[in-house]
Amino acid sequence: MPIPTPHINAKAGDFADTVLMPGDPKRSRMIAENFLQDAVLVNDVRGVQGYTGKYKGKRVSVMASGMGQPAIGIYSYELFKEYDVKNIIRIGSCGSLHPDLHLKDLIIAQAACTDGNYAIQYRLPGTFAPIADFGLLRKAVDEAEKKGVNYKVGNILSSDIFYDDAGSGMDWAKVGVLGIEMESAALYCNAARLGKNALCICTVSDSFNYPDEIMTAEERQTSLTAMIEIALEIA
Repeated sequence: MPIPTPHINAKAGDFADTVLMPGDPKRSRMIAENFLQDAVLVNDVRGVQGYTGKYKGKRVSVMASGMGQPAIGIYSYELFKEYDVKNIIRIGSCGSLHPDLHLKDLIIAQAACTDGNYAIQYRLPGTFAPIADFGLLRKAVDEAEKKGVNYKVGNILSSDIFYDDAGSGMDWAKVGVLGIEMESAALYCNAARLGKNALCICTVSDSFNYPDEIMTAEERQTSLTAMIEIALEIA
């Protein structure tokens, strides 16, 4: 595939080795404007904004993924394969399934379950279990400890269903799944297939155990500082 790709209009070399990947393009712009120095817009196809700048002197990129496994599957694949990005760190929001996780606590996803079918493309005679890169995971834990934030490391569910008629969230909690989001499994699959590194860090934005705890859309765009700083320190 030549670059620019069908979904990314950046040139070769426009992306750093490490790309932070929030879901929301507005969060991508917020990170570029508030955390990076000399940030330059390198992609804006379909409004999916990508920037490259510097954090503490190190070149870092941030680009949105959109919502769901098909979207992050496309963008992360093209970044890994065509732009030779080495590391993608998803920084997103999630719903908590664990009673000890409240608003703004973190889940560092060691592995990703899914109710989707993304891995069918690999024609494996069984179920593939997509996992994070251990080096990135260990660094994230170290940074979370330094910051003193409440976090848990474990399994997360990447669901293709937001409005779940079956209400199956707590069924996943029975087998230790900490939270639900919509992207990590596809990212981890792409990293495994292409020999790259991936990690998902999610901030709890709502809870199955505490229905009254919920972030507004504006808070999800602007109040996830701890997660963002941890990802930047890893980069």
